[in-house]
Amino acid sequence: MAKAKMSKKSTKIDMTAMCDVAFLLLSFFVMTSTAKVPEPLPVDTPASTVQTKLPDADLATITVGKEKVFFGMIGQDIRKDALGRIAEKYSVKFTEEETKRFSLIDGFGVPVGNLNKLISLTGEERNKEGLQPGIPYDSIDNQLNEWVLAARYATKELHNTELKIAIKADGKEEYPTVKKVIDILQKQKINKFFLVTGLRTDDF
Repeated sequence: MAKAKMSKKSTKIDMTAMCDVAFLLLSFFVMTSTAKVPEPLPVDTPASTVQTKLPDADLATITVGKEKVFFGMIGQDIRKDALGRIAEKYSVKFTEEETKRFSLIDGFGVPVGNLNKLISLTGEERNKEGLQPGIPYDSIDNQLNEWVLAARYATKELHNTELKIAIKADGKEEYPTVKKVIDILQKQKINKFFLVTGLRTDDF
């Protein structure tokens, strides 16, 4: 007796819906993610097992490396206000466009007199190695002290809160350089600050 022939059903699967979902997710991640901005002074931080997240707002970072000191602030409004205070302190003028451009700069390391020139450069040009000599922080011309003060006053006035300070120093930096920065903070009675380190992966 002959066997009944079974008709084969198509195994084709429509992948259109899955592709749409994949592209939607890809588009979402691309639009919501932020690219890492190159640092003007790259440093190799020392390793640590402590995992404490830095604040997302009202934070200023002092970067120390190669005997240079750089300064950065979080918040465009804080940067604009601090720049205005520095301009008044050192009798330097900044146009509205320069103030706007400065508010987009995460960190910098030049004396106040060279700030106009730095602002006029593109982000890639600003981050060229050796272009920024660092902010003066000696006893004769302590501009770092003035930047910290300006940022603190701006944060207090705009956000009614205290500015938090983080020190990000290269692991190979000489101690006296870091101590000078800490002394500047302590003269302003800032005895609590963050020390930025890398995560230690090896167990000792």
